[in-house]
Amino acid sequence: MAKLLSVNVGFPQDIQWRGETVHTAVWKYPVQARCIARRLNLDGDGQGDLAGHGGEHRAVMVYQIDSYRYWERTLGRNDFTYGQFGENFTVEGLPDAEVCIGDRYRIGTGLFEVTQPRVTCYRVGIRMNDPRIPALLVAHHRPGFYFRVLEEGEVGPGDEIVKVADGPERFTVADIDALLYLPGRRPDQLQRTLRIPALSGGWKASFEALAGQETAPATGNPGLTGAASPPPAWTGFRPLRVTQVQRESASVISFTFATEDGSPLPPALPGQYLILRLHPAPNMPGILRSYSLSGGPEAGTYRVSVKQEVNGRGSTFLHTQIKPGDLIEVAAPRGSFTLQSGEGPVVLLSAGIGATPVLAMLHALSASRSAREVWWLYGARDAADHPFAGEARELAADLPHFRRFVCYSKAAPGDRLGEDYDAPGRLSLELVKKLGVPREADFYMCGPPAFLRSFTQDLRSWGVPSGRVHQEVFGPEESFTPGIAQTAARPPHPPAANPGGAPSPGPMVSFARSGLTVPWSPMYQSLLEFAEACDVPVKWACRTGVCHRCESALIGGSVRYDPEPLDPPAEGNVLICCTRPETEVELDL
Repeated sequence: MAKLLSVNVGFPQDIQWRGETVHTAVWKYPVQARCIARRLNLDGDGQGDLAGHGGEHRAVMVYQIDSYRYWERTLGRNDFTYGQFGENFTVEGLPDAEVCIGDRYRIGTGLFEVTQPRVTCYRVGIRMNDPRIPALLVAHHRPGFYFRVLEEGEVGPGDEIVKVADGPERFTVADIDALLYLPGRRPDQLQRTLRIPALSGGWKASFEALAGQETAPATGNPGLTGAASPPPAWTGFRPLRVTQVQRESASVISFTFATEDGSPLPPALPGQYLILRLHPAPNMPGILRSYSLSGGPEAGTYRVSVKQEVNGRGSTFLHTQIKPGDLIEVAAPRGSFTLQSGEGPVVLLSAGIGATPVLAMLHALSASRSAREVWWLYGARDAADHPFAGEARELAADLPHFRRFVCYSKAAPGDRLGEDYDAPGRLSLELVKKLGVPREADFYMCGPPAFLRSFTQDLRSWGVPSGRVHQEVFGPEESFTPGIAQTAARPPHPPAANPGGAPSPGPMVSFARSGLTVPWSPMYQSLLEFAEACDVPVKWACRTGVCHRCESALIGGSVRYDPEPLDPPAEGNVLICCTRPETEVELDL
């Protein structure tokens, strides 16, 4: 008979880790008195990061004493105490290899249902004083699991754990954890997971993404990254010839690239971007700049449209120095902000130069004479700063269900209301509703960061599912560092000198979106640590090659892994949390 050995609780606390303040409740301590298991947690318990822990489907974390003994043998340790793995219930029995998602158990006077495996993150490594633990829990098929509280009740040490129902599909915790995090998954297994009502929504969404990949020309793990795109058409940079330079507005110029021999370039997906390596000054290292493709996806050429930015080295060089016939070093098209197939409504929502990737999507829809309902919603300052106005009208002629609406925030005296633009002011959710834009549409958005943040929040508050809100960010993306106390953002910079004397510098590392190129220092354990030392915005959760949150495009160069990731990233990408450069590298960060 399975038994509850210990009930462990703990409220969030701030701890110091690698010079950062981490807000975490991973420290759990046994309680001797009986306590109430409630819908969201146990009495006396809390979660520090509600985005990754807690909630109805993650109310109670369970870990087994048999796994304690396994890790004591494997790690050569004997210092474990109840709650060591951040669990609420330490149990005898209920092994991950036998317990199934959807199984129900009576413990004390409460009724519990298994909903998902533990999502491993770096904090359990902190608690264990071993950063390898997040990867080891998955690799050794001992993650532990979460209970949902179906009936609130009193529990305490010594309670018997009585199984009262089997979950459908009989999919064990260990197997479903491996299906998400490890290679070798089968399509039939993915479909089975979608038939388990108890499985939490986040895990179902991951398996839906993986199931969709089975027919898509993609590599990697979209169940973890949220999206996948085909491998880049070439590695590194290749020279392309500028064939056309065309002014689009007072501040925007388009540049068309072709191969030197006139052969067609590989098609790009609508919404992808190019990275250019520019040389504004002779005998100086090149600078990397990213620009969205703005032309038709099947043109055999690539077109980017560049806004002249104040004090922008890259845009100034392109606007003032580049002419037809020049050669530019170009990396292959990349990016997962792409137009998805389907038959439902499409909303192309942009402001300023953010029109470029959604214009490429409009090209694709027009080329296929799509019968989808297409909305073109755009905001500019005035007519002089309104690029692609005529081009968008021409493309709309081939779309039977096209709607256009343009706002000018500061219309000039000569701008014509009803012809150049449709309304003064800025785009807003209220305007979207007033126009009758369908809430069930797919929204593709690009523009300034504040525009994207506010519109994303507004659309979600309106009830648009997060999976239907797609956005592209120009420049560095916002960091994702779960549990880390927020500090004032600093612009990217070379790492601080090591007071003890830094080792000999290694190969150059370029962070393309951040506009920073600096020599690698072997004093750092990974490219992630190096990026953090440079205040380059990064995303991560496990820091050991499991979660793929840190997956980034490797534009050029080669790297080596230590440790090897459990599941390799998409071709052309890299997991920066467990890798070091072998040669000069360029990263899309």
